[in-house]
Amino acid sequence: MDTHETHHILFMQLVYMLHAAAMHQLGKVKNPLTGKVERDLSAAQSTIDMLNMLSERTKGNLSTEEQKLLSAVLMELRLNYVDEAAKPDASPEPAGGQPS
Repeated sequence: MDTHETHHILFMQLVYMLHAAAMHQLGKVKNPLTGKVERDLSAAQSTIDMLNMLSERTKGNLSTEEQKLLSAVLMELRLNYVDEAAKPDASPEPAGGQPS
C-alpha cells in the first residue's frame, strides 16, 4: 500500500471516529461501556467544530470521496445537534452528568 492510499484510509478513519464520538455526545448512541445514553452538547459542539475546521483546512486537498464523506458527516451532525438542542432537557451538562 502506498503512502497516498494509507493517508486516504487514515483520513476516512479519523472522520468516522469523530462522527462516532459526536453521535455519542449527542446522546444518539448508547455508551457501549455503560449501556446508557449520555448527552453532552458542549462536547458535541466541540467535535462538530473540529470536523468543520478539518474541512476548512483541507479544502482543495481532498479526493471527491473524502470531501463527500466529510460534508455528509457535518450535515448529519449539525442536523442532529439542532434536534437535540431543541429538546426541553437540552441544557448542556458537564461530562459527569450533573448540572452545574
